[in-house]
Amino acid sequence: MDIFGLVLVVGVAFGFAYTNGFHDSANAIATSVSTRALTPKAALLMAAVMNLAGAFLGEGVAATVSKGIIETPKGHHGMVILWAALIGAIAWNLVTWYFGLPSSSSHALFGGMVGAALAGGTTVIWSGVWEKVVVPMVTSPIVGLICGFLVMLAIMWIFRRANPHRAKRNFRVAQTVSAAAMALGHGLQDSQKTMGVVVMALTISGHHTGSEIPIWVKASTAVVLSLGTWAGGWRIMRTLGRRIIELDPPQGFAAESVAASILYITSYAFKVPVSTTHVITSAIMGVGATKRVRAVRWGVARDIVLGWFITMPAAGLVAAIIFWISWAVVG
Repeated sequence: MDIFGLVLVVGVAFGFAYTNGFHDSANAIATSVSTRALTPKAALLMAAVMNLAGAFLGEGVAATVSKGIIETPKGHHGMVILWAALIGAIAWNLVTWYFGLPSSSSHALFGGMVGAALAGGTTVIWSGVWEKVVVPMVTSPIVGLICGFLVMLAIMWIFRRANPHRAKRNFRVAQTVSAAAMALGHGLQDSQKTMGVVVMALTISGHHTGSEIPIWVKASTAVVLSLGTWAGGWRIMRTLGRRIIELDPPQGFAAESVAASILYITSYAFKVPVSTTHVITSAIMGVGATKRVRAVRWGVARDIVLGWFITMPAAGLVAAIIFWISWAVVG
């Protein structure tokens, strides 16, 4: 039964990674596609490859996920908690994908973990949730908004005498680099979150005792995330690329560069999980506001931010219900 539970949880974790990939593929490529810097197929292929590469660049975020959010009991009980957490996160990913809402897969996972842990009567590390999830969730979009605004102002000043058509053409080329950097950062951040859950499952089943992540976990998670990215998330791509603001190549380059920088800094300097969705969306709002404040469709932005705040409790509620049902059946 324990082996079956382990296989089931790891399989569902890969399912979450796949939904994470197609849900968040827009984060890396929506701006490049909307400015016509890349064709959709080329952008998706590039994002999938860079997601795959990014998964092998660090382990700090995975350690935070596996040890700093909840404590799972050994054996069958712990497996049911992880199962419920993942189902809650997947359910929220699918709902927000259907409505084209760029919510955070990361915070859906964290909400699912907390909700399942509370329903299962195990320990939630509230200090870790606050410091490693809630604080970055609030601060990273603010930083993205401000930095996006400032970087775009700097670009406008530096290129104020440049030929507009030539500058746009050059920034369209530069966007291939910034989009690749964004996709690499997405792989670095988001693949580690699934890795952390798989390591938790291996640990509570007694199949993993070390501190390093097994290479097969890294490779398989990276491949599944990349396959999900290749599948694409066209509904969300339209929201990020067109509905918030009509982007031009310099704005797209600024937004992607800012978002990618935040992903790398939080991964290596702070080892905290942040949402790629939050940072790219806020950066887009920041660069758009330099044109004029009303250029940003703040009504759309309001709906997106509202989705951010309800993601964790909504995924947590679904996870709690799944735990109670599952425990009643197999507990």
